[in-house]
Order: sequence, then C-alpha cells, then structure tokens
Amino acid sequence: MAAKKKVITKDEIVSLYMDHVLEKDQKPKSVYHFAKENDFTEADFYSFFGTLEGLEKEIFRLFFENTVDLLHKNEEYQQYDMKNKMLSFYFTFFEVLTANRSYVLQTLKADRNPLKNFVQLTTLRESFKNYVSEILTDDYRLEQEKFQKFQEKAIQESAWLQLMLTIKFCMEDQSAGFEKTDIFIEKSVNASFELMNVAPMNHLIDFGKFLFKEKIHSRQ
Repeated sequence: MAAKKKVITKDEIVSLYMDHVLEKDQKPKSVYHFAKENDFTEADFYSFFGTLEGLEKEIFRLFFENTVDLLHKNEEYQQYDMKNKMLSFYFTFFEVLTANRSYVLQTLKADRNPLKNFVQLTTLRESFKNYVSEILTDDYRLEQEKFQKFQEKAIQESAWLQLMLTIKFCMEDQSAGFEKTDIFIEKSVNASFELMNVAPMNHLIDFGKFLFKEKIHSRQ
C-alpha cells in the first residue's frame, strides 16, 4: 500500500516560496512548476491562495500578523497610549522585517519600477489601516462628529504613507544594526503625533534635521 501523502500547510507553502525566491534569485514560473518541484499539488496551493501574486501579498500580511501577536503578548502594551502603541508596532515590525531582510530586499527591489514592487504591500496596507483605527483614541479625533470619519481616514492614510517611507528608508539603511532606522522611526513617529496635536514644532524640526543630514551624507 502506498504511503499516504503528507498534507501541506499554508505556512509550509509560504516557507517554500520564500526559500525558492532566495535560493533561485527569482519567482517561480507558475503555480504548476512551484508545486511540482516541492512535491505538492496545485489543488493544495489553491486551497490557500488564488495566485502566486496573492501568496506574495500574504507574506507581508503575515509579517504584520506576527508583529501584532508579539505585541499582544506584552501585558504592558495594552496600557500604552496611541503614540507608544505605534512606536511599539514600528520597532517590532521592523525587527520582523530585519529577520527576513534578504527576502524583503529581493522582492521589493525585483522590478525597476518601485510601484510594481510595492503592489505586494496592498494586503499589508489594509491590515495596517485597520490597526491604526483600532488604536486611535478620542484624543486624536475631532470633536465635530461629521468630521470624525474624514479625519480617521486621513490619519490612516498618512500613517500608511509614513510606514512606506520607513520601509524605503530601512531598505537603504547600511548602518550597523540598522540603528539609523531606529532613529528614523522615533523621530518620524514623534513628528507625526506633533502634527496631530498641533503642538510645538520641536520634534518636526528635529526630524527635519535628521533627514537633511542623511541626504547630505548619502551624496558624499
């Protein structure tokens, strides 16, 4: 009697895909080739993903999901205000990206057109926007009810833009331990919350100086 074939899991397919991209320096040609070379069926693949592109998007969403899971394991996190929750998210999320840095760089630089590469982040975008909405407190909402929905969307979109800029900065960061990315995170999050509070400009000026210094050094 032939041995029963092992049922492959979603996580195993994700791991095999990432290994393929890193080891072969390219994406699989098709679902058929990817499944055949890893000894599972196309049906197995399609039970979890509709396309290879869908799998790519899911990988970055899983990075996000792992981040949130780690945050919720920290009992102190629930007591943080919105700003400190956001800082915790950033530092944890970029630790996850750093642990998978080779894959992140490979896939987000695969095409000369950055927009084509960042299409992979569309599922991450929705998850992150929902996260921002969840941690958004009344302190950062307008009192006028008719403006609340508009303001919440504006905060979500600006937070997403900030995350994209931070990912781009991290990809180009060559400092030891990516310490400049940590500095970028702290200064940019401080600056964004200053804007929401319409508070003193100290953090904005500090962030501006940091960006200017980085641009000058990058040209030398």
